[in-house]
Parts: sequence; structure tokens; C-alpha cells
Amino acid sequence: MCTFSVEEDGRVESGVTLRERCRCCFCRNMASLGRRLVACLLNVSEARRKDLVETVAKAALYNTEGVRREGTTVLNIFNDPDYNRSVITIVANIDSIGEAVLSACEKACGLIDMHTHVGVHPCMGAVDLIPIYPLGEEVGAEDCAKEARAVAQGLTERVQGTSAFLFGWADSPLQRGLAHRRKEMGWFKKTPDLQTISPDIGPQPQKRFGLTGVGASAYVMNCNVTIDTQDIAIGRSIATAIRESTPGGLPGVQVLALPHEGAVEIACNVESVKGNPPSDLSTGEPWPRFSVDGQPYCHVPASLITSIVAELAGRQGVSTKATALVGFTPHECRALAEFALSQGIAEFWKEQRKIRM
Repeated sequence: MCTFSVEEDGRVESGVTLRERCRCCFCRNMASLGRRLVACLLNVSEARRKDLVETVAKAALYNTEGVRREGTTVLNIFNDPDYNRSVITIVANIDSIGEAVLSACEKACGLIDMHTHVGVHPCMGAVDLIPIYPLGEEVGAEDCAKEARAVAQGLTERVQGTSAFLFGWADSPLQRGLAHRRKEMGWFKKTPDLQTISPDIGPQPQKRFGLTGVGASAYVMNCNVTIDTQDIAIGRSIATAIRESTPGGLPGVQVLALPHEGAVEIACNVESVKGNPPSDLSTGEPWPRFSVDGQPYCHVPASLITSIVAELAGRQGVSTKATALVGFTPHECRALAEFALSQGIAEFWKEQRKIRM
């Protein structure tokens, strides 16, 4: 059997990161399993009450009578108490993901009240983000976009008072990215003014539930590098330097510098970009690649982000403390999902702490 290692808070630590492909014979022979798989990395605004977050995760897996939803697994739960934010990795067939995600969202909205939320990380909603990513060529961009729009509509119908904005492939016809839409909505502000926001779906946002981002795109990986300083200005200078929008920045990388556990974390959303890696950045570890609708995609490897952050921090006399992936790379996510589903493991986040690859 192949083995994996994931930390108890859901991070995959640098040095024990899962390999880009399963090496066991079992995993190599699962080509027919798990077709049309998609992942939803559900972001909820709670991490300090872990039992509550697990209750939300289980709502994706079991109906109200406690009967398990076949073909659905929760691979990982990442909790960050400083951020007071959790990421729940739900994987299912494209035809099943909607009900699993909506059930989890209903539970989260019933348990999380944004009136009392406190955390370092920006957020606007009890359910802050619902991204849907294809995990193979069998699922196309429009499949994911259609499902994301249905989830957004379903959320506002099932939980009265919720509202949503759309991003990525689901934001037709403009297909604006998540960072773009968040900026439009005021997500990056310390105290967003909900009364000035015009959601795409649902009523004027209420403080109780806030505003939820719902969308679809090629896979987005989260890579966070902690630098050994409390000087947020140093972190912001590094974030600016590596951000995609900066000339010479890293493709697909959206960055925040945030205080975290007595240090500063360079928190990166690593978006997959269409095409091949740029020649000037393709040395070292190969860029992970995959395709959607026959189009090639790739993303910056975590090792490159780590090395550049270390170099930039070192110029200011600061060392790095750790690098962590929140969840998995696209290939890891699919391989683990196929394994979990083949074994009938719904609550895989409990199992993967025992495994090392």
C-alpha cells in the first residue's frame, strides 16, 4: 500500500510532501475508477471549534438520516486557529458534488455566526469560499461552471438570507478571477461594508451569513511560507515581489502577508495557468502539469515559491521557518481521492494521518 503524511492541522509539511504520483501497483491500476471527479475546497470561517468543523464535513458525507452518500469523500480538514478559518477538501463525481457541498454549507450556516467571528485572515462569509476544480480530463470547464452556478443558487434558496458572488468559469461571460471579484466586493478590507455590495445571487448580504464566493477554475493550490519575523512590512514587500501582478512575479500566484503564530506568513493562492511554464522559471523541480478541455495547464511548484521567499527574506536578514501546503497538489488530490473511494473511506481525513508516502 502507498503511504502518505499529513500534519494534524491538515497541512502537508515541506520535506514530507506527498509525491506527485502514487507508486503502489494498486493506485497505478485504477484508470477506470473515479472518472468525472471534482474537488471542492470549502472554506468556512471557523477553526477554533474543531468539532463544529468536523460536523460540517460530515454533513457533506451523510444525509440527515445518517446514510452515507456513495462516491463522496472528505480528504482533508485544515484548521488554522489564528486565521479562524478551515478548508474542507470534498471530492465526488461531478453529478454528486452539488448535494454534498450544499449540505455542508447548510450545516455551516446554521452553526457559524459572523457577528461573533474574529480572525486574522480576511473573510466575508460564514461559508467564505466554494471553489470547484476538475480532477481529470473527463470533466470540462463548463461542467464545473454549471455546477458552481447551481450551488450558488441552491445555497441562497436553502438558507434564506445568504448571498453569493461568482468567479472564474462560473462568472459568465466575463470569467473574472477570484482576486478580481474579491477586490470588487471589498473582501480585502478590514471591515467590509455589506450595504454597498451588490451580490450576483441572493439578497443584500446580512451580517449573520455574510457573502460567499462561488466559482470554478483549474485547480488552485495553497502554499504558505512562514518567515521568522514579526515585521509585517517585510512580509508585504515579499508578497508584492512574488505576486503575479508585479512585473517579474510568479505566474498565477496571489499573495497576502499575514501575522501568524508570532511570525509572518506569506500566504499564496497558487492558481493553475494555461500553457507551459515560462522558460526563465522552469529550472529545478518540474512544474506539475495537467489538462482541461484539451488545454494544457501548469502551476508553480511549492519548492520554487519557498526558494524565492527564502532569498527575498534573506536579503533583509530574515530566515524562513516552514513551508506548508493546505491540502494537496492536483495530482495528489486525485490519487488520494481514487484510493479513498476505492476503499470506501468517507472520512479520509482521519485515515491519512496514519499514512506516509
